[in-house]
Order: sequence, then C-alpha cells, then structure tokens
Amino acid sequence: MTTDPRLTNLDGFRVEIDAERERADVILARPPMNVIAMPQRDEMRKVFEALDEDARVRVIVLRAEGEHFSSGGYIKGFLEASPEHVSKLAWNIAAPARCSKPVIAANRGYTFGVGFEISLACDFRIVSETCRYALPEQKLGQIPGSGGSARLQKIIGITRTKDIVMRSKRIPGRQALDWGIATECVPDAELETAVDALVEELRAFSPIAQRTAKKLLNDTEDASLSIAIELEGHCYSRLRQADDFREGVEAFHEKRAPRFTGS
Repeated sequence: MTTDPRLTNLDGFRVEIDAERERADVILARPPMNVIAMPQRDEMRKVFEALDEDARVRVIVLRAEGEHFSSGGYIKGFLEASPEHVSKLAWNIAAPARCSKPVIAANRGYTFGVGFEISLACDFRIVSETCRYALPEQKLGQIPGSGGSARLQKIIGITRTKDIVMRSKRIPGRQALDWGIATECVPDAELETAVDALVEELRAFSPIAQRTAKKLLNDTEDASLSIAIELEGHCYSRLRQADDFREGVEAFHEKRAPRFTGS
C-alpha cells in the first residue's frame, strides 16, 4: 500500500502502523522533553486526518519517547508566529477529537501545556504514576490557547479548572484519575501493557458502533438532556439497520464471538 505523504518526513514525531493489529502509533520524538514546535501542530492534524482515512487502522495511540510525554510548546515560537497561524492552534490540537476512530493518549512524566491539551482531545488517557499534568501558561503571562482550559472545565468543573489554570498547578497521575481527567493510572512499568490491553479491547467492538458512539457523545456534550436523548435515539435507529448489529445479535444467540466488519 502506498504510504500517505502526510505520514512521512514529520517534524519532531513519527507514525508507526501495525496493520496486523489495526493500530497506528503517533510518537512524539524530540527528546528529552518532546517539545512541540509550531509546524508540528499542523502536521499532527494532517496525520490524524490521514489515519482516519486509513482502512488498516482501527485504533490510534498518541505516545512519546522517553520519560516525559511533552514539556509543552516551543515558547519562542509563539512570538514568531503570525496572528493567523496562532488562531489555528486549537483547531489543529482538536484533531484527535474530530477523528472518527478511538484515540488513546499514553502519558508519563511531564505532560504540560499543549502536551496536556492534545491529550485532553483524545478519547482515553492512560497515565503512569509519574505523569504530571499542567497548564503553566500563567507563568508566561498568558492563558492556554489550544482548548486546554475549555476542555478541562467540561471534564472537572470550574473550581478545579481555576485551581489548575490560574495557579499553573501540577496534577499527579493518581489525582488526575481521582478527578476524572485520566481514564486509568498504572505503575510506570505497566503503561505500555495497559495501553496494549485497551487497544485490543476496542478492536473487538464494531467499528461503526464505535464511530457512532464517539460522535454522539462529542456532539451532545453541550446539549440539553432532551436533545441528547433525541439524538441518541436517531443514532440507535440507524445502527439497527447495520450489518454489525445483526451480526452482534446473531452471535449473542449462537453463543460465539461476533465478527464485525464495520458496515
């Protein structure tokens, strides 16, 4: 299969695809702190768009080399970037949320600034006990600019978000789990194993049901209860016509594992 040009010659990160396991890894690779440069943000958006279209991939993992996920963005780059470029920061970093496939962030060590923000845009955050989440922009006389404070407030509420944003506070992995930021917190040596297990679990579900669930939940996050229930009903009705739903029902009655095709 021809390699998509969006997946090669990348600035500070790389992409690995394991077609047999239907998995793609987006790997931050600018050690030791995996600083995320300005051009890298736009490239990462294009990578997620390419992987969303790649039939070999069912699940995407966002991870990093070394002991730190990312210390954040390249600070000097903010002064060098044009206002138009800066205005696109949040759109680029929201790429994992727009992607129709499940996206898992594997976080260890420093996960600061844009590193934290792009993790918040993922569907699942598996963290090591060494993980430290932070939005340190107040120390620069600035605020988060890639959706961090907005996403965080939706997850943990205004009081805890102010505690993190206005004090540039660092949140350990265990606390992140307690507050509902992290999906799971494991010892550092078990991070890869936990991520692998989640990938395999997600692969076992129907691709079309997974896509539908993700989009429904994202689209109804700000909706009233009545509208959310109405949209859920429409999605449910559409899935009733899907081959995967019929296969799931038949497999249940035949007491066998379903063979989902995504149609």
